[in-house]
Amino acid sequence: MVFKRLLGSLGVGGPTVDTVLAPGAVLPGGALSGQVHLKGGNTDFTIEHITLELVARVEAEHDGGESEGTVVFDRVSVGGNFRLAAGEPHSVPFSVMLPWETPVTELYGQSLGIVLGVRTELAVAGAKDKGDLDPLAVRPLPAQEAILETLGQLGFGFKSADLEYGHIGGTGQQLPFYQEIELAPSPRYAHQVNEIEVTFLANPGGLEVVLEADKRGGFFSGGHDAVTRFTVNHHDVEQIDWHAEVDSWIRRLVEHHASSGGHGSYGQGGPYGHSGSYGHGGSHHDGHYGHGAPHNAHSGPIHKDEHGHGEHHHDGGHRSGPGMGTAIAAGAAGLAVGVVGGMVAAEVIDEVGDFFEGDDEEEGDEG
Repeated sequence: MVFKRLLGSLGVGGPTVDTVLAPGAVLPGGALSGQVHLKGGNTDFTIEHITLELVARVEAEHDGGESEGTVVFDRVSVGGNFRLAAGEPHSVPFSVMLPWETPVTELYGQSLGIVLGVRTELAVAGAKDKGDLDPLAVRPLPAQEAILETLGQLGFGFKSADLEYGHIGGTGQQLPFYQEIELAPSPRYAHQVNEIEVTFLANPGGLEVVLEADKRGGFFSGGHDAVTRFTVNHHDVEQIDWHAEVDSWIRRLVEHHASSGGHGSYGQGGPYGHSGSYGHGGSHHDGHYGHGAPHNAHSGPIHKDEHGHGEHHHDGGHRSGPGMGTAIAAGAAGLAVGVVGGMVAAEVIDEVGDFFEGDDEEEGDEG
């Protein structure tokens, strides 16, 4: 077990901390369990509180181009208000619920290149130090996996995934960023679109699925793209004919853009059976898709605000992503994520390592 000594405001003789997460990937909206192991320093300390921060590496667009930065998207107190004697070992078990919109970092056990972490903060004697930082692995919800699996069966292939700082208008998005999963088109649609981007926005009731097509001839105008939104309920996953469902989504997306030249909008409906207003203009309920699946699927005009609002800390300049290559697989294997070559896999690992090491250095500078 490797303990990290809390330096900065607590000094060299301060306590040490090592947060150990339970093995395996967790689900969005699921429980993240583990233990915070402490060891007393050169003297007695009162541990005022132990807080876990969920952090993400997020891309942000601005007037100067693009940059990457760290965003804290949740903070949870897991203990505190106890005396830690000099040299004394002490462990604090925890189980915290992840936000429903927590991004997916892996698919079929392989990394998507998304970087999430759990950072441990200790408050001692009125001072706070951010110490331990551990990678967080998140696997898809059943509905997310079913949709991605079906896209693979329809011939789409994984290209890349990233986190974009900003808000998708007309949705129930809660976090200050959203995940985009970019897919290469199936042969059926290769002459119409360059790629399709999928965004999942989960909540306790179900899942909003946002689809955007990169039409042949150039991207749609930024900031006001006419993308489509569909919703499914978590409890209907086993009843849905996913092949017919997802195929209808793609057809409506591509046909809509082909007929409207990338502009205009579908009607809209509130998520999970509740009517609501999204975007501008009138609305209508799109009803059910597929073979009478017992769930609600809506589409509506929404737009992506990739500049976002609120506080965000940027790194200087632009850092390119890992450029992870993939294998395009169809059939029963579904959307297979195949990392091409050991060098690419190493790049992903280096990207994750650079994030955590660099973040630790930044926090140390702040202390």
